[in-house]
Amino acid sequence: MITLLRGRLLSFKRAPQSLSDTDSYSYESDGGLLIENGIIAAVGPYTEVKAKAPADVAEVDHRPHLILPGLIDMHLHFPQMQVIASYAANLLEWLNTYTFPEECRFVESAHAERIATHFYDELIRHGTTTAVAYCSVHKTSADAYFAEAMRRNMCMVGGKVMMDRNAPQGLLDTPQMGYDETRQVIADWHGKGRNHVAITPRFAITSTPEQMEATAALAREFPDLHIQTHLSENDDEIKFTCELYPEAIDYTDIYARYGLLGRKSLFGHAIHLSEREADAMSEAGAVAVHCPTSNLFLGSGLFPLKALARREKPVRIGVATDIGGGSSYSMLRTMDEAYKIQQLLGERLNPLESYYYMTLGNAEALSLTDKIGTLDPGTDADLVILNASATPAMALKMEVVKSLTEELFLLQTMGDDRAIIETYVAGKPMKSILQ
Repeated sequence: MITLLRGRLLSFKRAPQSLSDTDSYSYESDGGLLIENGIIAAVGPYTEVKAKAPADVAEVDHRPHLILPGLIDMHLHFPQMQVIASYAANLLEWLNTYTFPEECRFVESAHAERIATHFYDELIRHGTTTAVAYCSVHKTSADAYFAEAMRRNMCMVGGKVMMDRNAPQGLLDTPQMGYDETRQVIADWHGKGRNHVAITPRFAITSTPEQMEATAALAREFPDLHIQTHLSENDDEIKFTCELYPEAIDYTDIYARYGLLGRKSLFGHAIHLSEREADAMSEAGAVAVHCPTSNLFLGSGLFPLKALARREKPVRIGVATDIGGGSSYSMLRTMDEAYKIQQLLGERLNPLESYYYMTLGNAEALSLTDKIGTLDPGTDADLVILNASATPAMALKMEVVKSLTEELFLLQTMGDDRAIIETYVAGKPMKSILQ
């Protein structure tokens, strides 16, 4: 199957240094994107790409809309779709009151499969083609998650959560069970379709030292797998964690002691890092994943994105929705809140940076730039089509928009799922079949 898409093409080459850094991205005002068997075969000015295409190529004209790489969400919780918008004072109250009871339901395959269908529908509706998700402690949830990813041919990262304390009985495994079931999830799903299994201890509060040892064993046995967990989200969480592991220097050191600090380690939140912890993260190449809507919703704190990025020892950064502590499935809404957090910190996050993070930046954080995050030939044809005039209010604003960066900022500030004209997964249009 060969398809030619026409529209305005935008893809990043590296992190933008400023609003005027035009060398950081490629933009074609009338571009062509040739897709063959789910892979980008050619990209460039429409007339040049059209000339390379077969005479009978199927053509889709998306003008005047923007064509970008599919959006990437670095951290969210698959079992928390019905937890979103739950009123609570802070992280630990929210977990105990709403989240843990809801996750207990995922022991049932039928429930996990039903939620998986809705989960992927929402990702596609909002232009997200790759996400990194926590399943529940039950293997059934991981099975449902990865099976649905394969049905839709999506590039997804996820893992069965490991937790053996400080949660309801229905949400606990044991060190051996967590190890065995994670190994089975890896055997069943890793590398099948476009699936990537992540080793997933929820966080140090819910894992005993014995389970952390089991996690360390998995990390040694499968060094190429991602590791995902939580770090320094909330002051009370940090205090409790450090009480549970008094031998550690700090929260980050707990993970380091178990060999969980490396280039494929994804740490959700990481808001309240000390200088020592930021240095340790930087030296290991670990990723701090910023979850702005969640941080604001739970009152967890203001993530110092710009400060961490410009350190002498910079910390790698990803961005994410963190459903269901997060309040929107939209990466556009997520970056709108990220912008506001930097404003409160006296910093500026320009729109080029926002779109870099949602695409190439998150692909770099996942070490998957050979497959996703750009419009480069040879990569998977995961794409999103954006319409900056999607609503009457946006269309009115577009009358006075004079530049690409102004248009991107409008989309970020006012856009949501209505601004997503189409979401392509491996070259196949997926959003239109939901409607």
